[in-house]
Amino acid sequence: MLDPAILRAGLPAGTPRHYFNNAGASLMPQAVVDAITAHLALESSLGAYGAAGERQGAVDQVYRSAARLLGCDADEIALTDSHSRGWQAVIAAMGLKRGDRVLVGRSEWGGNYAALLHIARATGATVQQVGCEADGTIDLDDLAYNLDASVRMVSLTWLPANGGLVNPAAAVGALTRAAGVPFVLDAAQAVGQMPVDVRALGCDVLTAPGRKWLRGPRGTGLLYVRRGFLETLHPPTVDHFTAPWNGSEYVLRADARRFEASEASVALRLGLGVALEGALALGVDNLRQVIGARATQLREGLARIDGVRLRDLGTAQSGLVSFTLEGLAPVQVQAQLAGEGMVLAVNGMAYTPLDMRARGLHEIVRASPHAYTTADEIDDLLAAVRNLAAGQAASP
Repeated sequence: MLDPAILRAGLPAGTPRHYFNNAGASLMPQAVVDAITAHLALESSLGAYGAAGERQGAVDQVYRSAARLLGCDADEIALTDSHSRGWQAVIAAMGLKRGDRVLVGRSEWGGNYAALLHIARATGATVQQVGCEADGTIDLDDLAYNLDASVRMVSLTWLPANGGLVNPAAAVGALTRAAGVPFVLDAAQAVGQMPVDVRALGCDVLTAPGRKWLRGPRGTGLLYVRRGFLETLHPPTVDHFTAPWNGSEYVLRADARRFEASEASVALRLGLGVALEGALALGVDNLRQVIGARATQLREGLARIDGVRLRDLGTAQSGLVSFTLEGLAPVQVQAQLAGEGMVLAVNGMAYTPLDMRARGLHEIVRASPHAYTTADEIDDLLAAVRNLAAGQAASP
């Protein structure tokens, strides 16, 4: 098993010790920071274009590293500035029209759902929620029942942002493949936390940011588009990079980079590349093992605290741990724990609206340990929550 202490030693000096918001943005290793700052220094001496030319080989390697991590070919990878940007670019290129249906799970990420509703209003397409099982996972029988000729896309959030649920993505992929329906997979909380093989998953599109479990910089993202599916996608806008001039006309690129743009931060991409190589070197199976152990330790400890209610769904669970504390709003819990040096997040209705509304939740507290989180740090968090709960119980 990976040693969290060794991973923590690779973080920059001064990073918070009790950091539990890796589902929002992880702490970057010093090597990632160094790659970014080194390139910025190179730009200051050579200019942005000169520096980019010097490091083109390293940028090309980022695509190959991403392809290794996701189990695809480098030409099926685009580098974006966020999960959302890549996801929205593909959806906009699908040409949804009146009568088309898009199927989503109950745990769909709010940003995806908002984008789909916006497109549906403009085009006359409809967005339909598929049912879920008692444990919160997508109902595969209901999905299969609804996969008819009017369905243009199935959108699934693999690991929801508001807790530990893990949806059966590969099973969804098998159903959509059999039906000939495109499958778009939001893997924002999965990539870097658990193994990902796009061929086995059967997805046509997969998106993820660099800032979460990969421990890369904010402003970076990965977009996978299956080669055969790419041919059906026509971006509504292009530039000279996404549609290069062939001597007589502009021709859309034949690889996933048709979803990029001519302008991008080379420094951030190089930082992302170092983060990708770091995840590959550590082994995603190893990362999953340590993250899972810490999340289990936290869940089991929280379950023993009076007044705390775990809000996680699913049988197989991820490194996202959600809970509420009786008598205190989640934002109050977050603020009081911050006073004890604990960095946690609050997930609100807007982020997972269908699931939160169905469960009568407005907000939850979310803690997400990474592989550099030690068992002692989990114990410290549990002690802080225990004290907070005891104080709440004792208040008149």
